[in-house]
Amino acid sequence: MDIIDSHAHIFPPKIERVATEAIGTFYGYGMTHMGSVSELLKTGKNAGVSRFVVFSTATTPVQVTKINDFILGSCAEHPEFIGTGTMHPEYPDYKAELDRIYARGLRGIKLHPDFQKFYIDCDALLNVFAYLQEKNMFLITHSGDIRHGFSDPIRVARVAKLFPELNIVAAHFGGWSEWEKARRVLADLPNVYYDTSSTFGCGGRGEVEAGFRRFDNTHIFFGVDFPMWDHADELAQLRDIGLDDETLENVLHRNFERFLALHG
Repeated sequence: MDIIDSHAHIFPPKIERVATEAIGTFYGYGMTHMGSVSELLKTGKNAGVSRFVVFSTATTPVQVTKINDFILGSCAEHPEFIGTGTMHPEYPDYKAELDRIYARGLRGIKLHPDFQKFYIDCDALLNVFAYLQEKNMFLITHSGDIRHGFSDPIRVARVAKLFPELNIVAAHFGGWSEWEKARRVLADLPNVYYDTSSTFGCGGRGEVEAGFRRFDNTHIFFGVDFPMWDHADELAQLRDIGLDDETLENVLHRNFERFLALHG
């Protein structure tokens, strides 16, 4: 069976250790792996994963182009990668950068409001979202962190309603530490999708099962949140919750394949 990991962080070799440790410090979790390209490919492929949606996060505007170049270069070297760009609300010419990465094959961007320290629905990003919608690009966003509120599911829902033709992947079943709120405010929005990443590890099996009961199962993608978690462990936990074969196959690859096809 084909398997797509829809949520994987990778970092350039010079900063992979520092960046991995920073994620662990931010969340208070020990990292299972190093966030390197080689380790992602090794651990993912050993577990049967064939493709990976990869990204990294720009914490300052000056990092945007460098990170996008790293993702583009990684995708050129590894055809099993599906690259996703980054953006920052203070980046001076977002249209030019989105045009550039689109022309080179990237069809979406990933934001992490809590790590980047901005509200997902801030005024500075609204024009970015409008342009993503115009270009038929998608948005992946960290969603739900009760400690900060930058990615509150209510704010993610506001963006989805303001831009109904912008497809949004609300990571971590839409609510990293706010799963019930995510199920309440995001479930009926047709342009919102979800991944399973960091929900087994941070929320537990019950939150995963509740997500499958509440959300449209054709809008759910398998995701690991590498390097935080291990592909084999996440796959084992997903298979253990008792999804029927068709739903499991949809979540493991078909749903994301359909999603990606929507964006050319």
